[in-house]
Amino acid sequence: MSVRIRDGFALLVGIFVFYTAATGPFESLVQRAVFLALVACLGLCLYPLGKDTNWRKLGLVVDLVLAAVTVGACAYIVVNYDEIMTTLPWATRLDMALTVGLVVTVLEVGRRAVGAIFPALVIAGLLYALLGKYIPGSLGHRGFDVEFVTETIFLGDLGIWGMLTGVAATVIAAFVLFGALLLHTGGGQSFMDLAMRLGGRQKGGAAKIAIISSGLFGMISGSAVANVATTGNFTIPMMRRLGYPAPLAAAVEAVASTGGQIAPPIMGAAAFVMAEILGIAYVDVMIAAIIPAILFYLSVFVTVHIVATRRNLSLVPEDELPAWSEILALRKVLPIIAALGGLAIGIFMGRSVATSAFYGMAALLVAFVLTSAGQIPVAEMAKRVLDGVIDAGKGMVIIGVLLAGAQILVSMINMTGIGVTLSSMIVAIAGDSTVLVAVIVGLVCLIMGMGLPTTAAYVLVAAVLAPAMTAVGIEPLTAHLFVFYFATISVITPPVCVAVFVGAGIAQTNWLPAAFEAVRLGALTYVVPFMLLLYPGMTGGGGVMAVTNAILSGLVLVVAIPALLGGQPLLGRVWLDRGMLVIVIAIALWPAFLTPVIAAGLLGGLLFWGRDARRAAMEGGQ
Repeated sequence: MSVRIRDGFALLVGIFVFYTAATGPFESLVQRAVFLALVACLGLCLYPLGKDTNWRKLGLVVDLVLAAVTVGACAYIVVNYDEIMTTLPWATRLDMALTVGLVVTVLEVGRRAVGAIFPALVIAGLLYALLGKYIPGSLGHRGFDVEFVTETIFLGDLGIWGMLTGVAATVIAAFVLFGALLLHTGGGQSFMDLAMRLGGRQKGGAAKIAIISSGLFGMISGSAVANVATTGNFTIPMMRRLGYPAPLAAAVEAVASTGGQIAPPIMGAAAFVMAEILGIAYVDVMIAAIIPAILFYLSVFVTVHIVATRRNLSLVPEDELPAWSEILALRKVLPIIAALGGLAIGIFMGRSVATSAFYGMAALLVAFVLTSAGQIPVAEMAKRVLDGVIDAGKGMVIIGVLLAGAQILVSMINMTGIGVTLSSMIVAIAGDSTVLVAVIVGLVCLIMGMGLPTTAAYVLVAAVLAPAMTAVGIEPLTAHLFVFYFATISVITPPVCVAVFVGAGIAQTNWLPAAFEAVRLGALTYVVPFMLLLYPGMTGGGGVMAVTNAILSGLVLVVAIPALLGGQPLLGRVWLDRGMLVIVIAIALWPAFLTPVIAAGLLGGLLFWGRDARRAAMEGGQ
């Protein structure tokens, strides 16, 4: 019965999202309140308190109370929507009680789903708002009473019903549903087959399969960790079977899944949030992220190729790879083309992103039915679609609850002014040095993003740290991409490298060597944010020459950094090889008109002159 209730709630969430994507959302607070009530109750079903313990009955009572309070609080908002938006009412005891119950539910579901770190941050934000008057020095503030905090969180659109919850309830939810339907109607197997065919017969083929497949899955997933846990169960055992060291196998999967989070079109759902925060078109964010994402995956490919060549890693046997005729079969290709085509048509027609996602889903379902008719029973087709809707509903829980919690935290940051205070402190420490501000912000982003899903990590650093970068003259989009990249790669950065932990668990190896391999594989990602500052063309701006310079510099680094970290032989002497590569990297990072050309020429010369040394290394199996 509990499974039926859980799946029923998930189906209800999916239907609600599909309906509002097709017809347009309800009034803002109504849409957000209904969505939050549904995902919170579903979260309580998915993550029951005291599961498999002898005190589950007590846990059930707690869950029922939390569900009742949540539904009551959200219903109160729906019923009193007009009064809340027109009169800005004073908080009553009932309002305070409902606020406490709703916040407790959101944080408790978040704790069960992703751990205690993020709820602890939200609680710290609430305590800071209430008790800040007792903190001495520049970090203190005048303090706010419970009534005012309640009014901010609950009785308006600045707190829990704010922009982040709105994006979760519309755009992000629609894309989660779009991705789930795409995967369940055959797209998932098509992605895997394509990855195997493209990468399998190359050097490091099994690792390249992991990079391609996890990148494709990660592009429509909201969590690098979840992606490792799913695709990693296929790719990591395959790499191990073909002789890959366990730490390397775990690292490849963790890095590939993380790369999917910085790749358009979804970027771990952060693209939509970034567009809303900056007040720009979603397409602009997507375009700005294209070049960095391509450079990231090229660098991982090059690194894997170098490592595979030196270690003489096995290719994937031909008989394990799907045939091109099977991969390109109309029944597999048409639904994907229809889905992406419908999405693109909606965007270029100027429709909202959520409505464009509906166009994509509608086209996908029509193509799926047409290509599957006569080959798959109608009941099986219906089951796949329903499974997709149910999985989408489940996937919305973490995103919905975390963004609601993030909205509470952001509202407390804005109310207390702590974001401005911290930004001022960073600027005061770094002075007018843009580079020093960027280094400090990058390090803090890595720390603040540890243990958090992509979107929640981005929201946190965007609220606190992005203003420090804009304060020294950095363009807002560049500043937000900078903090987003560093917050995202925290999942592969020791010591709290959650994606590596999961990959290492699947590979049955120690996480520390896997983390070392992950940092090496993803090394360029630590450089790309700084390239955004050095080369404006990285985001597609500044004209043709600026973009060309940025791409050329990036391509040089794509080869030079993996060659340096992978020990690629060039001129036959290790110290000379490393010294020359460091010089190439330094020139490529120097933002002048001809430096990318000079760096490319020098690197090309080294590769040409070092052919014999590389050939000898390959023949020696080094």
